[in-house]
Amino acid sequence: MNNILLRALTGSVFISLIIGSLWWNNITTLLIMSLFLILGLIEFFKLFKENKNVSISIGIALTGNLLIFGILIGTMLEIIPGKTFSLIFPILFLVFLTELWRKTQNPLINIGLMTFSVFYLIVPFFLVIALNRMSDHQNPLAIGMFLLIWTNDTFAYLSGRFFGRTKLFERISPKKTWEGTIGGIFFTIGVAYLISLWCIDYSLSFWIIASLIIAPCSIFGDLLESLFKRSLNIKDSGNILPGHGGILDRFDAALFAIPFFYCWVVFYS
Repeated sequence: MNNILLRALTGSVFISLIIGSLWWNNITTLLIMSLFLILGLIEFFKLFKENKNVSISIGIALTGNLLIFGILIGTMLEIIPGKTFSLIFPILFLVFLTELWRKTQNPLINIGLMTFSVFYLIVPFFLVIALNRMSDHQNPLAIGMFLLIWTNDTFAYLSGRFFGRTKLFERISPKKTWEGTIGGIFFTIGVAYLISLWCIDYSLSFWIIASLIIAPCSIFGDLLESLFKRSLNIKDSGNILPGHGGILDRFDAALFAIPFFYCWVVFYS
């Protein structure tokens, strides 16, 4: 019971922080998402601290990632010239070059993980900020997206707990079931209908299709995170969120779903 209360309290604060920052204005969104991004990057690189095959310099990796994120934000806000975007590519290659001096045993693995972190963390958090700039209080795209992601997570868990019999992907996540997956999708479609009543410029069909994109993407994001943790033989990615684990644990579904939802918004528009 104490653990359930702790999870509920932490989850409430987390959701309030996300929704509040997205609803308030673009500056709060930028600040909160940047905070989660930094914490997520540190957590990601610390996952490999005890791994003998990986030797990433957190300082170098974090600096490279944040420079890329800064350029993306700066060009989006038109604080810096658009042509500055091209600096992202030499920054990536300069980060790779540091392996020449570090003399690690597996430089290709280090380079691969540093590159992966850009796509896995920088891109989704940047797209949340971009989505919120495309939104307003009548059409809160980013808020709607998170509501669908959290709905799928919550009801997939509850449906699986009460009705789950058939394993979905037992090798990676033994507790996930087809019944839970179907339940999560069903309730996500229901919430998509409710969101369509609120977002006046986006039709019911837009949100129904969005729910059918987000629900499976959320499941795949969860499975991908489970794959990482299983391969590293760890239970949680961190402990910064009591009862929930780490930042990566809490954002696992969102990190995979965000790019797909963003593409749907762009194509729909």
